[in-house]
Amino acid sequence: MTVAEAVLDCGDLSTREINQRLRELPDGTAVRILEPWGRHNLAVGLTNRLDVRIEGDAGYFIGGLGDGPDVTVDGFVGWSVAENLMSGTVRVRGNASECAGASAHGGLLVVEGDASSRAGISLKGGTIVVAGDVGHMSGFMAQAGTVLVGGNAGHALGDSLYETVIYVAGHIASLGSDARVEALTDDDVRVVSDLVKTAGFDHVDPENVTRVASAKQLYNFDALKGQHY
Repeated sequence: MTVAEAVLDCGDLSTREINQRLRELPDGTAVRILEPWGRHNLAVGLTNRLDVRIEGDAGYFIGGLGDGPDVTVDGFVGWSVAENLMSGTVRVRGNASECAGASAHGGLLVVEGDASSRAGISLKGGTIVVAGDVGHMSGFMAQAGTVLVGGNAGHALGDSLYETVIYVAGHIASLGSDARVEALTDDDVRVVSDLVKTAGFDHVDPENVTRVASAKQLYNFDALKGQHY
């Protein structure tokens, strides 16, 4: 079966024109986006099943609001890559700026380099796998889903965490409010093994990661806690 192919050049088309043409393509189409040169908002809001490759560095909100396509960036990206992702995958071959995978409800974000601060902020069910380090406040208010960090984590990891579980292969600078380290179970090892295989990483030992989850002390607010009269 021949796979349909399309080529879109940022040198010739506006961002609006590129996204409109992407939305019009049939499922199963492979797309190459040329000369992105840091262009923002590429491949956003797509619901068709495309294989999109952005050939170069891109800007912010790449692959945001995606519900179906697989997007690969052969370079670095700006903030909020895969923001509000619903399904499908976004893979970044380089580094990602702030808020990678913010509010992602589903799907998979893979960052093959490092991610900056607040990676996975307000995560709502998606999966984020970072080969390298993540910055401070990563996993902030993450409500559901899974995060795997193949390198080190910055300060205040998992601050105000809910049901998301964060695995870290390297060093954790500090934990945020209501985050705690828990014992690694056999189920955790299986989860991490699957993530490592899916991401194509070979530097993470699934049996030698740190599990960070919520202590669940912030679930119910007590206005009188610690007060004396």
